[in-house]
Amino acid sequence: MLFNSFEFLEFLAVVVPGYFFLPDRFRPLWLAVASYYFYMFSHPEYGWVLFTSTMVSYLGGLAMGRWESAFQRRFALGICIVVNLGLLFFFKYADLFVSTWNTWMHALHHYHDRRLHHLHLALPVGISFFTFQALSYCFDVYSRRFPTERRLDVFAAYKSFFPQLVAGPIERPGSVVPQIRGRHRFDYDRMLNGLRLMLWGYFKKLVIADRLAVVVREVYGSPAQHSSLQLIVATYAFTFQIFCDFSGYTDIARGCARILGINLVENFRAPYLAKSIPEFWSRWHISLSTWFRDYLYIPLGGNRVGIWRWPINIMIVFLVSGFWHGADWKFVVWGALHGFYFLGSKLFSRIPLTLPSSGWLRSLGGGVQIFVTFHLVAFAWIFFRANHIEDAMQIVDHIRHHPLEMPVVTPLFGPSEFWIAGGALALLGIAEFLRSRGSVGQFLDRCPLLLRWSVYYAVIFAILIYAPHGEKEFIYFKF
Repeated sequence: MLFNSFEFLEFLAVVVPGYFFLPDRFRPLWLAVASYYFYMFSHPEYGWVLFTSTMVSYLGGLAMGRWESAFQRRFALGICIVVNLGLLFFFKYADLFVSTWNTWMHALHHYHDRRLHHLHLALPVGISFFTFQALSYCFDVYSRRFPTERRLDVFAAYKSFFPQLVAGPIERPGSVVPQIRGRHRFDYDRMLNGLRLMLWGYFKKLVIADRLAVVVREVYGSPAQHSSLQLIVATYAFTFQIFCDFSGYTDIARGCARILGINLVENFRAPYLAKSIPEFWSRWHISLSTWFRDYLYIPLGGNRVGIWRWPINIMIVFLVSGFWHGADWKFVVWGALHGFYFLGSKLFSRIPLTLPSSGWLRSLGGGVQIFVTFHLVAFAWIFFRANHIEDAMQIVDHIRHHPLEMPVVTPLFGPSEFWIAGGALALLGIAEFLRSRGSVGQFLDRCPLLLRWSVYYAVIFAILIYAPHGEKEFIYFKF
């Protein structure tokens, strides 16, 4: 079920009143049942994947909580890891490894006698996200950072909580499980804050991301038929499209959860205002970045290892992060780029520099840092968005050799589309700037009532008038 569908609004209109009508002890079960209905609405055949991951993680947690032997606890953890990652690898990466194997066999002249056949499996929506959420619970129970959850309904609600089930944020049990167990009463102000956050998420998705997607899809669908200028414009467009699409989903998810009295972690903090790549990753997809930090980077030794081992740890994290995003080597290249960016930024930060004392010079220097970081990120998005790694290399090569080439086909934007996209992005920039200085909600609350509701209605009308027709999937549904 898509957030940007009437079915979801109808679903929410049933779930929220039912949640507050039921006694506290039945609410986790209500959330779990509603979440399974939400997940299986379009593809009921993959409900067993979510159920299997849930039951294995739940039973594994019970075993780790009951057993005292280190061997037994490691065995239970191992089963949880093998099953959860096994499901992820089977559905997401099987065909990639088949293609890679066949390529190697062809190179070794054994193609016909050792060739494997592709499985062509459809990817269960959100499997990367709910797999990592399950592993968070297993790791935390094993390390005794979180006690075993004995109520199956509470655990199932945590594991399948519908607002963040298919595209995050990836929640930790210590954050969400106590809230699911807690007592919540209907609160008008909390509902209004949740609806306001959802409204802004819908604006970012429908008015900005989906309109920019038209341009990106046209250019990246056939990069050889477009000029360098159009390739650059489409790359900028995708840079903002993926932010508005993904952060829009997160805002809707957080708004839904807030209405129910559950607070989800903030997943984005104005990432394109970052002054360095490490700062960018502290602002972008925060729940995934911190997941890799806590469950991969630190177990590898973090920065407590030798000077030569630390860069290897960083590259491992970014390569795995790239691989997590998709079963294509282009995502590994994207991750490797960010790994080199990260190491280069850390190395550059150790060079002693004399900063100017003047305020405007400091601001100018900060602006240059933001400009450089933004363009490094935008360049890496080429590999993320291109249909194939060959297309990405073609785009980079075309821009490098013909940077000033003018369009040879129909302009990407008509006059009206240009002004709509420009105005929406300007509004986005203002909102992100206000968010970086505090809370946009608090700013609106300080505004006069008439002005505040005028803003709400203006956003609603913008969505109704300027959103493209048809339901468009969120980008991260593919991951």
